[in-house]
Amino acid sequence: MSDPRYAIGIDLGTTHSALSYVELAGSDGEKTAHGVLGVPQLTAPGTVEELPLLPSFLYLPHPDELAAGELALPWAAAEGQPAVTGEMARSRGATTPIRLVSSAKSWLCHPGVDRRAAILPHEAPEEVSRVSPLEASTRYLKHLRAAWDHAHPEAPFAQQAVTVTIPASFDPAARELTAEAARAAGYDAMTLLEEPQAALYSWIQNSDGRWRKEVKPGDIILVVDVGGGTSDFSLIAILERDGKLEPHRVAVGDHILLGGDNMDLALAHLVARKLAASGTQLDAWQMRALTYGCRAAKEALLANAQAETWPIVVPSRGSKLIGGSIRTELTRAEVSAFITDGFFPKVDAAARPAVRARAGLTQLGLPYAQDAAITRHLAAFLARQVGATAELAGFTADPAHTFLHPSAVLFNGGVFKSELLAGRVMETINDWLAMEGAEPARMLGGADLDLAVARGAAYYSYVRRGAGVRIRGGTARSYYVAVESSMPAIPGMEPPIQALCVAPFGMEEGSELELPGQEFGLVVGEPVHFRFFGSSVRRQDPIGAVLDFWGPDELVELNEIQATLSPDGRAVGQVVQVRLHAYASEAGTLELLAVAQDGQRWQVEFDVRGSGEGQ
Repeated sequence: MSDPRYAIGIDLGTTHSALSYVELAGSDGEKTAHGVLGVPQLTAPGTVEELPLLPSFLYLPHPDELAAGELALPWAAAEGQPAVTGEMARSRGATTPIRLVSSAKSWLCHPGVDRRAAILPHEAPEEVSRVSPLEASTRYLKHLRAAWDHAHPEAPFAQQAVTVTIPASFDPAARELTAEAARAAGYDAMTLLEEPQAALYSWIQNSDGRWRKEVKPGDIILVVDVGGGTSDFSLIAILERDGKLEPHRVAVGDHILLGGDNMDLALAHLVARKLAASGTQLDAWQMRALTYGCRAAKEALLANAQAETWPIVVPSRGSKLIGGSIRTELTRAEVSAFITDGFFPKVDAAARPAVRARAGLTQLGLPYAQDAAITRHLAAFLARQVGATAELAGFTADPAHTFLHPSAVLFNGGVFKSELLAGRVMETINDWLAMEGAEPARMLGGADLDLAVARGAAYYSYVRRGAGVRIRGGTARSYYVAVESSMPAIPGMEPPIQALCVAPFGMEEGSELELPGQEFGLVVGEPVHFRFFGSSVRRQDPIGAVLDFWGPDELVELNEIQATLSPDGRAVGQVVQVRLHAYASEAGTLELLAVAQDGQRWQVEFDVRGSGEGQ
């Protein structure tokens, strides 16, 4: 492959995707000339417009719903069932939600379903064709690649340096699925980057070097990223090395399915209660349509201080209502109070997310957070990470602190287009700091909340070629497999397990480590399963460390890992002595390798099918 001309960054978002780029030859250090690709997409039948964002929605029309010419794009259509991606998919799906695929990114990281199975649109009737979360993600990525090739035929996408972003909290299985979707979309060589890091990269690049005056050694930057589907928290410490500032990502939060989608659904239930009070009951189909209407109302009312009301129109399923639809409205005061108090309440630093007892039976769906208060999740994150900087040069840990004290906050995600919500988070954090006698944190401004992640990803592609400022960090967690003790059966007692560290915290990309002195017997020709754990707080465990005990919040069980070893000349069922190696790929995925004494290697794959296979 020839040297790339462009560094391309792609934000594969829950509600929007975007593509930004840097021309490598014309860039100098931190001063880069960014561009944002206008993405051609259908906005109405037969109408194509270039927009800076590609809404991450896929509409699956009825075969007789649209004429072939009404789906034409500037490039040849992909093979497979006709589908609409982008703005028209979002608008048409608002009135026909049973044909709309949304939140594919959230489904892609859902361990309880088979993410390669055609399960979307969720709850669609039998006659509606479906796609898998993997296929939907692939289609968004293919659309962006085709848009680039259409705009830049002289610089084919396949020859550029490409970075695709993911939530920092994605586990190895979700990272690998994202990489698989990218490969299926023709991204032959690409890198994954955590979204909060991309947001900070964008802030650095956008400052034209001024960032060095806005932060100093010893600063701890908290990145609060609340998008359409997730709330993502990261902590980045600023160190000084050889007279230069060097950012280090020291912690990431858990995967929290809590974001703009939850707010839209909550507003829909608020409106439904208002309608019910006046005698109008909505069915499930109308509730889905109402949710999309509330999304538009939320975005308009929170982003525009001049807008006081927003009309809500719900299609009618009957013939009694004049005009065939139900009409109501939301006010800015209603939306502001409901979202602020419900999702960003002012709480103490000691607050923790509520956990309620779950019913024995529940509908299959996304595993949304049980507590909607983002500020409570943030308080829990900062408390868990109180010792995250204890071993960094220039940082001192105060035993009196009950949570890690950020000195600066960077917001990312469309939710924070509302200054009201960003202000509430800043007030809450500074209240916590004041209670422990600390200086208030400052807000880092100037971020483009729609495009920061794509811009930062493009800058990272540029940085990887040896220029600019690079955030250090490696893997965001330590990873472990369970080793079951060999012991006689005891009634009523499960055999105890130990946790074996197979990948240490901060393992750098491109490195491979062998578990010292550990050998396993794996059966060839048959699948072997392992329980798998991750930890964002145990930073000192080296590879090969064996834990007999751990606290309830220290290890979190993730997907299992499985290996089906090809016999390759051995008898099926034969036990092969192997050592395990951990490999952090340059692309940003984590792999486990089983290496036999004769050097033969097998990849131990993270299970991406999930316990809900076939459901």
